[in-house]
Amino acid sequence: MRRVDEFRLFYNHTIHPELIRMERVRKRLLFLLTISAMAIAVVIIVLLYFQATMLSFFLVLPFGFYLSYLLYRIQQFRLKFKPNVMNLILDFVDNSVNYGTLKYESKRKIEKKRFLASQIFKTPAPQYTGEDYISGKIGELDFELSELNVREYSKVRSRLNYVFRGIFLYAKMNQKSVGEFLETELLGEVLILPKKFKPYLSKSIRSFNLKGGHPVDVETLHTINLYDEHPIIGKEDVNKEMLAVEMNKHFLIYATEGTDIAKKLSSAMQHTILNFRERTENELYVSFIKNEIYIAVTEPDDILEPYVFRSNVSFELIYEFYEEIDLLMSMLEDFDNAN
Repeated sequence: MRRVDEFRLFYNHTIHPELIRMERVRKRLLFLLTISAMAIAVVIIVLLYFQATMLSFFLVLPFGFYLSYLLYRIQQFRLKFKPNVMNLILDFVDNSVNYGTLKYESKRKIEKKRFLASQIFKTPAPQYTGEDYISGKIGELDFELSELNVREYSKVRSRLNYVFRGIFLYAKMNQKSVGEFLETELLGEVLILPKKFKPYLSKSIRSFNLKGGHPVDVETLHTINLYDEHPIIGKEDVNKEMLAVEMNKHFLIYATEGTDIAKKLSSAMQHTILNFRERTENELYVSFIKNEIYIAVTEPDDILEPYVFRSNVSFELIYEFYEEIDLLMSMLEDFDNAN
């Protein structure tokens, strides 16, 4: 994990100048919008005072067109802000030796069939929207992620219920990296769900159980960690016995018959999952389907959406998003090292 001061230096030299440039655009648009709105209000008040109703319509019409143009410009500002900042952040993230070039597409999203293939959410997902697609490679893992907003129709009320809102990530282990051991070492499926959302995940649990899935208890996790001789990189002092207790405290874990749990859920992976949850305070879903990894992170707010009525020149605003992306990248890096 990169240090905060390292990112702050990059922010000061690269991101901050771009934020200042966009801040000038925001202030100018806001100033013109305020002046236009005040002018329209004054004209309407004066003409109504003199009861010139028809005249007021023709005088206000040009102001209305100009106001609409300014609102369009503000929307364009909002649409350009995130890609400009996002590409700069990714330039910093992918400087690592183990990272390939990261690509960003603001309007693209992970395909619906890939979301459903995770087996995390059992839903037809009639409303499936998303944005902010990032793709790349970390070690031997090819990955893609995007923000998603997934809803389904309620069975008891005439409304749409949330299924998932947040960041969804898919990664696949490069087949060449495991060679002849691909079929023997990576067979099987593991499903990891947040315990606090168990009442809303009954369909997912039932579906996985029908495929032969069974609960992985804390004793099994203890055994995995007891015989796992590989140190957790950078965290050699981690109490591996407590990892099992913490995983059991926060997550429901299921696996199909014949799955090598120790391979898919090593102590390093357990630590990575728990560390991410603690650092972000967001709930986490994970599934391992053969040589594929699916991760869903709840996020109630749109990420890195710019403000219009207050300044966006804020290190904390940018760092909050960078940290979440970097934690996801670090998680993939740990998964890659573990395999």
